Amino acid sequence: MGKTTLCLGLMAALKKKYATVGFLKPVGQYHVQVDSCTRVDKDALLFKEYFQLNTTWAHMSPVIIPSGFTRRFLDNEVSEESMLKRIKEAYKETTSRHAYTLVEGTGHVGVGSIINLNNAKVAAELGLDVILIASAGLGSAFDELALNIAMSQQYGVKVKGVILNRVQDDKREMILNYFPKVLKQWGIPLMGCVPFSPFLSHPTMKDFEVLFNTNLLSGHKHHYRRFSHIRLVAGSLDAFRTEATSGELVITPASREDIITEALRRHSKAVGGIILTSRHPPQDSVVKMIQEVDMPVLYAPLCSYDAMKMITSFIGKIRTEDTQKIEQAIKLFESHVDMGVF
Repeated sequence: MGKTTLCLGLMAALKKKYATVGFLKPVGQYHVQVDSCTRVDKDALLFKEYFQLNTTWAHMSPVIIPSGFTRRFLDNEVSEESMLKRIKEAYKETTSRHAYTLVEGTGHVGVGSIINLNNAKVAAELGLDVILIASAGLGSAFDELALNIAMSQQYGVKVKGVILNRVQDDKREMILNYFPKVLKQWGIPLMGCVPFSPFLSHPTMKDFEVLFNTNLLSGHKHHYRRFSHIRLVAGSLDAFRTEATSGELVITPASREDIITEALRRHSKAVGGIILTSRHPPQDSVVKMIQEVDMPVLYAPLCSYDAMKMITSFIGKIRTEDTQKIEQAIKLFESHVDMGVF
């Protein structure tokens, strides 16, 4: 859906309109370790660092759901009351110190239901209206929204508006014509249609490091290099030589020294990065050859098929260091969302 991407744009726009703006992620699914004893939601880290917010971690990310947390809740080791107390205290503190506070949900409206803290309930407990974000389309987007709106209404939460994200250019006019008609039955306005951005969608080598839980073998200056084309090369070397797309990412078995050598040779012309696969790591001689070229290369300890399957279903996350992606997200939001309702 792209909540974080659009919240970056919304935060930047709000900071132009209000003297101070706070950020709160009441319930977080994906956390990062910021020091030896503190874990916070990844978006809290992103917003705190990029927008230089001075709110404490506890007031930006009061509840996170790490692995095993759901079982602890079901075993009555964690209470709903204690979590709600932390969320309400964080919200009270943040709103008392800022003219406007942006509260970001987690996933769709129903996420968090198993611990009795789905987004609709949290919004109701804090007395908040919600803005729903949906992926672009007509039928599928409407079906998704219908479920989210119904759950919001169940908790008495007002849906203030809808923003459609990743709208394809060739469908934009049709969506702008029809979507307000389907929202009319609920009296909900369409607040914006943010276009699809290939730049925001293309993964980086840092994304792949996270995906495969590994580190670059070389090209450490290029963590945020992007790839518009990803290609599996495991067959004929001649075919690889004759077919090329500029800036492509090559996936090949770590044992194919012939393909690796050719990919390294073509670094400046076509190949932008390499992912080596196989249950067995590349030989020391291959690693040495790789490290002599300033190209981002990593090794993923699994077969090429599994690597491709993971990549095709992977959605990269925005990180603080990726300022180009953040700035693009902000620009797209400000150009395509009506800020008059905030």
